[in-house]
Amino acid sequence: MGADARARTQPGEAVYRYRPALDGVRAFAVAGVVLFHAGVPGIPGGFLGVDAFFVLSGFLITSLLLAERERTGRVDLAAFWGRRARRLLPALLVLLIAVVVTSQFLLPTVELRLLRGDGLAALVYVANWRMIYRGGGNYFAQTSAPSPLQHTWSLGIEEQFYLFWPLIVIGTAACLATRRVARRPRTEPASGGGEQPPRGASRQARVVLLLLAVAGTGASAYAAASAFTPAGINRVYFGTDTRVQAILIGCALALLLSLLDDRAQGADPHRAHPILGTFAICAAAGLGWLLTNADGTAAWLYRDAGLTAAAFAVAVLIAHAVVSPNSPTARMLALTPLVWLGRISYGVYLWHWPLFQFVNAEHTGLSGLSLLFLRLGLVLVIPIASFFVIEEPIRHGRLLRRIPKLTPVTTTLVAVAATAVVVVVGTIPTPAQRTSFTAPRNPVYSPGSTARSHLPPPMRRSGRRPGAQPRIDFFGDSVAWTIGTYLPNQSNAAVTTRAIQGCGITLQSDIVELGSPHTLYPYCPSWPSRWQSGVDADDPDVSVILLNRWELMDARLNGKYTHVGNPDFNAYLSGQLNRAVSIAGSHGARVVLLTAAYTHRAERTDGGLYDEDQPSRVDAWNAVIRAEAAKHPDTTVVLDLNKLVCPDGRYTESVNGLRVRSDGLHFTPEGVQQLIAPWLMPQLTGIATNGEP
Repeated sequence: MGADARARTQPGEAVYRYRPALDGVRAFAVAGVVLFHAGVPGIPGGFLGVDAFFVLSGFLITSLLLAERERTGRVDLAAFWGRRARRLLPALLVLLIAVVVTSQFLLPTVELRLLRGDGLAALVYVANWRMIYRGGGNYFAQTSAPSPLQHTWSLGIEEQFYLFWPLIVIGTAACLATRRVARRPRTEPASGGGEQPPRGASRQARVVLLLLAVAGTGASAYAAASAFTPAGINRVYFGTDTRVQAILIGCALALLLSLLDDRAQGADPHRAHPILGTFAICAAAGLGWLLTNADGTAAWLYRDAGLTAAAFAVAVLIAHAVVSPNSPTARMLALTPLVWLGRISYGVYLWHWPLFQFVNAEHTGLSGLSLLFLRLGLVLVIPIASFFVIEEPIRHGRLLRRIPKLTPVTTTLVAVAATAVVVVVGTIPTPAQRTSFTAPRNPVYSPGSTARSHLPPPMRRSGRRPGAQPRIDFFGDSVAWTIGTYLPNQSNAAVTTRAIQGCGITLQSDIVELGSPHTLYPYCPSWPSRWQSGVDADDPDVSVILLNRWELMDARLNGKYTHVGNPDFNAYLSGQLNRAVSIAGSHGARVVLLTAAYTHRAERTDGGLYDEDQPSRVDAWNAVIRAEAAKHPDTTVVLDLNKLVCPDGRYTESVNGLRVRSDGLHFTPEGVQQLIAPWLMPQLTGIATNGEP
């Protein structure tokens, strides 16, 4: 994304001259990415804008390298990498500092713990591999909040290319030059050290490089096809080996046009080529179809070279713009607004993603078009400021000339400062991190006062000593796990967490989470036997059930998707809940059903809630819970957890200044210890000892 389009060399070298139309290509690419991330309907393939950037970068960087070698007979690696650093690094450093500092105030604890690694990976341009091994499985269907630095994955791939491709170019040219010298007759004088290499030698090197680029493209496409799995798209989507194909297609294009320019031998390089114009029209039509139809999870993109075809179509458009700059296509791409957007596209790409993460409905109270226009406005204003205040002055040396004696020191200090901010600020404890807590495997709790019972006393089991410590088991999903695990470790109640993370009680394998289809984890259907094993092993006095996620999602029942609130699905859930209550109380334990709490797991790109986070879904599920408890009044009781953690009747992250939720769903350790435990544990021990809360 940072390749410099303003590559200029000797007159007549048409391939290397600046083309405004290429900034137009940048504009369309960044617009597609931004609108895709903004959730604008009708452009599901906007993510392919990144591939357009890759092709353009490969083309421009290769053109620059070839131009320098043609002009000077060598490539100055230090100068090349220095230009890349001046072009890309200053804006990235400012972004990293801004993101890390802002995140301290806006991100939940769980995400802050990951941000330090994300920042360091972005700083050294390996963010793509960080995102692969960070987990998440699917870039297009994330089940947790993405990193505000996730988009730096593409910068990582480009910088890795900038590091290795010049070495390949220089190495290839050097090897061929050595062979030429070895084959030269002894009577032929050697060229002077500063003399340009013979045109034939240069041409031979470009042919070899072209073959390498084509072979590399094929190998990368094969790697993508081999690495693709529906459950692990991140590996193929973020991998350098699987995505470098687009960059290499751009490299191959630059080499091919350079070789064709040699063959022109003085012919007008601007002469239109009708067949190329026809190809360009077909390429534009194909890209338009991909923009409006491509699905990032579709297997054909990876297994059937769909990404390769998209990159090739972009290359055809670039070739047409370069070879026929007066064509209608090139003139359209060279329109002033597009050129202007293309010039600031690096900043737009850098800032749009974290802005979308921070400027959301939760923080602004806006949604829909109001939120979209606010985001787009900021996505233009901040990059414009970055372009004129940071990028251009440093890139062209104007800022450096003002402080010539401090330039090396200043550059070093800025880099060190950015690293320090990422490392040190990323570890400063936020209010949600300051509670020291170690989750015990089987925590216990010291209850407060208990109330007198109006329910029948709990069943006495054989081998149980009167006055023994009450035993309390927690069953349910990961939300139940956070409560059972984070309870304080004290005395007078033995608590065991039998919750299964990632599983509720529904056995419908096809579900919709955060707007994308998923299947249940393969171990989830075994929940009845796992719950029963826990009851058999623990013989609890009280079994607590909390189900706060999976029952709220759309699920396929009898061949069609439905959800809680639908009579048929309510009947299904009621049957499953009855089964859960029967298992939890199978040894005579009292069963406590906690109401599900309102959630805010993630926002749609327009700022709205996903279906499973809608309060109406939670209310419908809690109605099923209360109806089930009413069927077993002697053994089952409902405690209103939702009213405790959402006192205003809507989702809230904090209660009375105490952060209760870590990610819009799960509870924080301090939330459990300071809010939930003082409310819940006296009631549970009261039920265990006296039969009532």
